[in-house]
Amino acid sequence: MYKLIITCFLCLGQIHVVCSQDTLATITAEKGDGILSLLRKHGVDPYEYYDEFVSVNIDNLRDSVHLYEGQTYAIPKVALANVPIESSLQEQSKKVKKIEGKAYDIFGEDHKIVLPKSERLKGAVYYLVSGHGGPDPGAMAVYKGKPIAEDEYAYDITLRLAKELLAHGAKVYIIIRDEDDGIREERILEIDNDEVAYPDKTIPLNQLARLRQRVDIVNNLYKKNKGAYQRLIVTHVDSRSKGQNIDVFFYHHEKSKNGKRLAENIHKTFQTKYKKYQPNRTYSGTFEDRTSLYLVKKTHPAMAFIEIGNIQNKKDQRRILEPDNRQALAKWISEGLILDYEER
Repeated sequence: MYKLIITCFLCLGQIHVVCSQDTLATITAEKGDGILSLLRKHGVDPYEYYDEFVSVNIDNLRDSVHLYEGQTYAIPKVALANVPIESSLQEQSKKVKKIEGKAYDIFGEDHKIVLPKSERLKGAVYYLVSGHGGPDPGAMAVYKGKPIAEDEYAYDITLRLAKELLAHGAKVYIIIRDEDDGIREERILEIDNDEVAYPDKTIPLNQLARLRQRVDIVNNLYKKNKGAYQRLIVTHVDSRSKGQNIDVFFYHHEKSKNGKRLAENIHKTFQTKYKKYQPNRTYSGTFEDRTSLYLVKKTHPAMAFIEIGNIQNKKDQRRILEPDNRQALAKWISEGLILDYEER
């Protein structure tokens, strides 16, 4: 359900589809649509054009991220070369994806292709640790009568972050892994306990043993990649009283200048995004040292420890459960990491 008005330019025998802001495709949101699903089902790469979609349609989005059923939305500028003018957007998108990209099965069948966006992170190495996993689901809550667990949502955000980093040329190690989950688009993520630690180690039941295992894996990889720019990102979902609504928080080692700068750059990115997409809402998340946390204290790479929200709080649950929100969080974190790498 979309209409397309296009301005065509014929250049050197090639046909280009160009859409300026006042000549955009429009799509009507249906019940159950999110930004990702809306773009995807109309043949537009949702990860490439997510921010542009929000920017173009900001006045017609609830909380700057949610669609209204029945509302018409504009599709961001899509410039595709070497495709017939009569081709549908879906066909054009498929043709572009066949040209380039690399498959990573860990992202799942629907998300495994990573299309290169840039080489802005070429030479950077990232270790991504999602909280808990295996025998430990982490913080728990109940949503509409169904249990939800911290480790599933932290892992989904981590996978989305990994895909963003890979798209910009980084080398990425996903430390806690679940080979059969992949990136998921459901609100309620099924709970399991089959996660392993890189590359395929069983996660211990004992908490201290679990933390030591992660520290050892990261520190050994750090030695292997000696001399490279290396950073560690740990992602958790907090659990506090139900009434406590919290913003995204960032922690670092008190004696690490690089860790402080890393956390500060991600924090700065979130502040900028809130000003742009939620100008009437004050962002209260902070970055601070938290050396008492085991992974912060014991790991060698400069690192940022991220608390995504309070799994017990209804407003925070919206941030965590909505797949569009999880994608936005991953995208914003990745932009903070790019900022940090380019300012090194």
